[in-house]
Amino acid sequence: MRLDKFISISAMVTRTEATRLIGSGFVSVEGVRVRNGSMKIDELSSSVELNGKRLKYRPFIYVIMNKPEGFVCATEDQKEKTVLDLLTIDLRKKQLFPVGRLDKNTVGLLLLTNNGQLAHRMLAPRSHVEKIYRFKVKFPLSLQDVDALESGIRLDDGYFTRTAKISLDPSCTDGTISIVEGKFHQIKRMMEAVNNQIVFLERIRFGPLALDPELRRGQWRFLSEQEIDEVELLLKK
Repeated sequence: MRLDKFISISAMVTRTEATRLIGSGFVSVEGVRVRNGSMKIDELSSSVELNGKRLKYRPFIYVIMNKPEGFVCATEDQKEKTVLDLLTIDLRKKQLFPVGRLDKNTVGLLLLTNNGQLAHRMLAPRSHVEKIYRFKVKFPLSLQDVDALESGIRLDDGYFTRTAKISLDPSCTDGTISIVEGKFHQIKRMMEAVNNQIVFLERIRFGPLALDPELRRGQWRFLSEQEIDEVELLLKK
């Protein structure tokens, strides 16, 4: 594998940034500082260090995004802007895809990766991976509404949802909801089942990942080493 490609993948930077780091003398291979990004290495056995820290080869890319309104969760769309349009040109070539879908007007935490096995694991109903959303509804929710939503409620197509957890603010129109499913427009339809209407929805947690408060709407970053370890741990459960 080319050294610049290895640095891009392992240090979770763009290929352009990897080239800059190598050219600036921040990279060493087997203890020797190198400046040639086209140098061939063995990604599994070569000792590569960046700023004195040994890099671990990771074959997959993980990106966390604070999704803004107006973008669809798809790899391509003929009419709408997609979340991939918010990435760099380099990353768009990495075959990344969103793990699950947030509606066009739903905002917040979105994970993008090229690890299909992990995506399947995080989305499979049997995995029970928790998703937490902050919401605002048009009308105050009653205690009876909350009880019905938490116990499981029948949607418009007859599907009966699994149990949920709801925490309400004093206004009873704002709060958080935790679910372990991801049916089409699920939270919107759950609220409609108690004669209410979602006016704002933001995902703030997905499994071990939390929405990064440093990311503004439309911004993204690569997952940290710790976040990757926590996410990949799901494959071992």
